[in-house]
Amino acid sequence: MQYVNMGHCGLKVSRLCLGAMSYGSPDAKAWILREEDGRPIIRRALELGINFFDTADMYSGGESERVLGRALRDFARREEVVVATKAFYPMGPGPNQRGLSRKHLLSAIDASLTRLGMDYVDLYQIHRWDDETPLEETLEALNDIVRAGKARYIGASSMYAWQFQKALMTAEKHGWARFVTMQNHYNLAYREEEREMLPLCRAEGVAVLPWSPLARGFLTRSRHKAATLRSDSDAFGHELYYTEDDYRVVDAVTELAQHRGVSQAQVALSWLLHQHGVTAPIVGATRMSHLEQAVQALDVMLADEECALLESPYRPHRVLGHA
Repeated sequence: MQYVNMGHCGLKVSRLCLGAMSYGSPDAKAWILREEDGRPIIRRALELGINFFDTADMYSGGESERVLGRALRDFARREEVVVATKAFYPMGPGPNQRGLSRKHLLSAIDASLTRLGMDYVDLYQIHRWDDETPLEETLEALNDIVRAGKARYIGASSMYAWQFQKALMTAEKHGWARFVTMQNHYNLAYREEEREMLPLCRAEGVAVLPWSPLARGFLTRSRHKAATLRSDSDAFGHELYYTEDDYRVVDAVTELAQHRGVSQAQVALSWLLHQHGVTAPIVGATRMSHLEQAVQALDVMLADEECALLESPYRPHRVLGHA
């Protein structure tokens, strides 16, 4: 396993982060694994050297945090792992059980820590931008969470670059804790982040933690391969991908994978790991082979001409994944 600094801060994280959205309750999504099926994958990730784990309060209504927390308590020492979670989406029917208000964030971090069974998280992230809450209110609440020792660092997720720059400048102006990570939508099938967000993160020393690095599995199957339970039931994935332009990208991944004798997942992840500024893609795994292939991708070195081959079919997209 390779380890790198998380942006300009001193925290060391594995080059891959295991996302825990896939572990919780199939009542939430048909493809989500029950705890007894997800625990062996979390344990194997630790054995392979992954020390970075990401979840969110809304994954399976909080069950993902419970599953991840129990597994890490059983299989690892707390000081050896880096745990990230997120808040924004509704966690109940009330109007104050969502968003980035001070009230909700201070309640949400305590609820997440209870579910995780931990005293603190290493990275506390805002899951999306909140137009209904003043930015200063959100940033001051996050700063208080850090000062209270409930989070070591704070991060953000999908938003426009101007919004992220505004947040960075506002935190600096007030001397508050600053976002050190950006968890954004970035993969071979969706590269709009290359326009503004990635250059901003590189300039500001912010770690980039791409979500959906394999396009929710879309990049791992050839054009004519049979559908999976997730691809059949993942309505959000079909909002993001599956256009003819996207399939041309898949064709390029398939061709290079066959030529190199590796899996499509390894090719797509290797390409992402080659991108300047990317710290740790957040990979999901519902089978042990998914995890093994992700780690093997660290050893797949792509030549410049191979990267160009993968990139050439891409066509610009409308902004996807911010909502």
